[in-house]
Amino acid sequence: MSGQNRKKGNRKNGNRKKNRKRNRQYIFLLLIIGTGLVVFGAIWGPEQLSNYRDQYTLNKIKAEAVEGNGEGYRYSLNSNEKLYILSKCLTNQVLPESDASAVTKMQTDMDYDNLTGNYAFVVNHQEPSDKEITEEQIYERCNEELAKMYTLSILPEEVRSVTAATHSAVLYSAIDVLEPRNNLSVWKISLKTGQQNANKEGCLLDAYIDADTGLVYEFYVRTAGSTWADIDSDNMVAQWSEYLGLKGQQEYEDANPLMETTSDYKKYKFAGVDKGNTVVTVGFYEGINELFLKISR
Repeated sequence: MSGQNRKKGNRKNGNRKKNRKRNRQYIFLLLIIGTGLVVFGAIWGPEQLSNYRDQYTLNKIKAEAVEGNGEGYRYSLNSNEKLYILSKCLTNQVLPESDASAVTKMQTDMDYDNLTGNYAFVVNHQEPSDKEITEEQIYERCNEELAKMYTLSILPEEVRSVTAATHSAVLYSAIDVLEPRNNLSVWKISLKTGQQNANKEGCLLDAYIDADTGLVYEFYVRTAGSTWADIDSDNMVAQWSEYLGLKGQQEYEDANPLMETTSDYKKYKFAGVDKGNTVVTVGFYEGINELFLKISR
């Protein structure tokens, strides 16, 4: 019996050794496979991940919310800031057009790549955005604003309606070159050259209109019978500033008569950007009965 037991014990020990050897072989094989997978993944994985990301992002438009002071190219400007920037742009780039000031008109059809100075007033060759007034809408909107300004006593008389047949409409961008997010789009409405010899009584000659709100920043009109003595410039500017939502109206006391082409005028100022001010001039050209409210000097 003892001999048989020894044989059984030897067989068990042999089986254990075989199992241990087999287990070691399995473990070794698994280690080799695992190492191979790690090496393969290190070589192949980054390239495939990069390809996947490229397929996901390339040729696709992705919108992201951006926080901080630089949010968006079109910064939200208040009325005083808009008026200040437009005034600076008009003063530095182009003078308003009228019979009395047309000789000083400057070229404004500039390219965005050639902006000079601190402020630029350039033709906007792009289509108006979804929030802006289109060329098809601007004439009707201009007429609505002219009627509103007459009701508010900003205009002393009713002004004849503007149409695409009598007036041109050009979209401009007024840009603070040093801080481009400070910009606004405006429509310039001008009497067409072919209408210059027509009867201009009660006619709008030029106007700058906010492309977002439709509000009128500057205008030149021919009156039918009004004179400078009939114009209450203080009330006119007070109503116009309320119409635009401006704050901080002050009388401008340092007016230089040599800087004006008429003796019938009065100047005002409003707070602008930082410590700057916008100078607003209400004036009248006797003889041709032309009334203007301008923000360019």
